[in-house]
Amino acid sequence: MLSTTLLSEIRSLSPELQQEVEHFVQFLKTKMDRESTLNEREYGYAKGKVHLSNDFDDPLEAFEEYC
Repeated sequence: MLSTTLLSEIRSLSPELQQEVEHFVQFLKTKMDRESTLNEREYGYAKGKVHLSNDFDDPLEAFEEYC
């Protein structure tokens, strides 16, 4: 019933608004795909891809006067 009612409501719109509905549906599908991709990631998937230098958190010479 929902799909029949929804389809008749969409058909009652102007062609411009029907196009807007189509774009919104595409947006929702993209959003759904993106969210499902985020949920499928495993912990540690980036392990070994990020490297910090050994002196990463050492004080910077440019800020010596503030210390």
